[in-house]
Amino acid sequence: MGFVVIHPADNVQVSLKNGHKYARRAIAAGEEVIKYGFPIGIATQDIAAGEHVHSHNLQTALGGMRAYTYMPKPCTLAPIPPAEISAYERPNGEIGIRNDVWVVNTVGCVNKIAQVIAEKTGAFHFPHPYGCSQLGGDLLRTQQTLCGLIRHPNAGGVLVLGLGCENNNIEALKQRLGDFDRARIRFLNVQDCGDEVREGVRLVCDLQKRAAKDRRVRVPVSRLRIGLKCGGSDGLSGLTANPTVGRVCDRLCAMGGTAVLTEVPEMFGAEQILMNRCQNAGVFEQTAALINRFKAYFLSHGEKVSENPSPGNKAGGITTLEEKSLGCVQKGGTSPVTAVLGYGETAHKPGLNLLDGPGNDMVAVTNLTAAGCHMILFTTGRGTPLGAPVPTIKIATNTALAQQKPHWVDFDAQSALTDAVSTADALFSLVLETANGAKTKSEQNGFREIAIMKDGVTL
Repeated sequence: MGFVVIHPADNVQVSLKNGHKYARRAIAAGEEVIKYGFPIGIATQDIAAGEHVHSHNLQTALGGMRAYTYMPKPCTLAPIPPAEISAYERPNGEIGIRNDVWVVNTVGCVNKIAQVIAEKTGAFHFPHPYGCSQLGGDLLRTQQTLCGLIRHPNAGGVLVLGLGCENNNIEALKQRLGDFDRARIRFLNVQDCGDEVREGVRLVCDLQKRAAKDRRVRVPVSRLRIGLKCGGSDGLSGLTANPTVGRVCDRLCAMGGTAVLTEVPEMFGAEQILMNRCQNAGVFEQTAALINRFKAYFLSHGEKVSENPSPGNKAGGITTLEEKSLGCVQKGGTSPVTAVLGYGETAHKPGLNLLDGPGNDMVAVTNLTAAGCHMILFTTGRGTPLGAPVPTIKIATNTALAQQKPHWVDFDAQSALTDAVSTADALFSLVLETANGAKTKSEQNGFREIAIMKDGVTL
């Protein structure tokens, strides 16, 4: 059975067969267990050389909120010759890599009407249960997410479908939406017309006719925004898929593009790495506030900040949140952190952006979409059929998963173990192909879903 040592300082090595950890030498009870060159927890008992290291003898060392110190480390990316993609230019200066028509509903009460309209026209719709009886910040979160979808440049047209009596009614949503392209976005309150399906179909068909006139043009890849996400991680995530995505992230950022990293709880234990790469002290302070604010959210609900990994993560060889986080943040490569975004905010600054939000797969891909990402690079060691409203490239950590689920997986990253550069080259080529119109497996399957983070009062 082959093993790999990730960092010379590590006192564990990783099995390439199952992704689990084994001691390189004897580790005493109370001693730090080191992986990726950083502590991933404390040994709860003496561990002999060669012994399996997992939940039975390793525990987290994470605590609550803490003060952080800015210790900047230079991380300038080497210039890379620019590349181009074919995209749709929007009147507001944005680009889209798709030109579909979307039906976005203000409230869950009209989910089925949106579905019928979408089925009759070939448009896409995104059911959700919110928009009615929500108050304050919780309603705002729903509005911010939906506005991010309505404004998304991948949509050639959007029908906003409302009921008419909901808290998140169309007029209230318009106030949050601000300036918008009136030729590309239409609105319909279903209580205000006789046959809402016929009227909805008419509006969508008009949007589709208009979108059909749009043409792709060559634009620099620097205008591309990619979202970074992992779901169902395993012990190989930090060795294959996540580092490969990190190299693609670095390449895009070096060309002037934008990458967005979310899943704040999966930064706990690795946050200092990101903080040291912050472009300046102001971005560092925003990052520290981001981390502590999410820890406070956990604690306010009586949960430990270390309440992770999931059962699937553990089965795949991940023991503690520190270990999971150190693998997760590798999706951000070595790029400087240039901006911190609140939940529902849109990315505008090139470079690596950190986005407030949880790690939950459906919430995170929706959050990344609402932030304006044109596509999402989604790494997985366990596999998932989930798709976002934008193209979602599924990247398997291991060949066995890629072979078992070829109808889910777009890219097999296991070759990064032997040729990291070529594997990253191949993934970057797939990113360009996808931007140019190649369909991902989730698109081929018709899997496009959303979920909105909820933490408030429902009437």
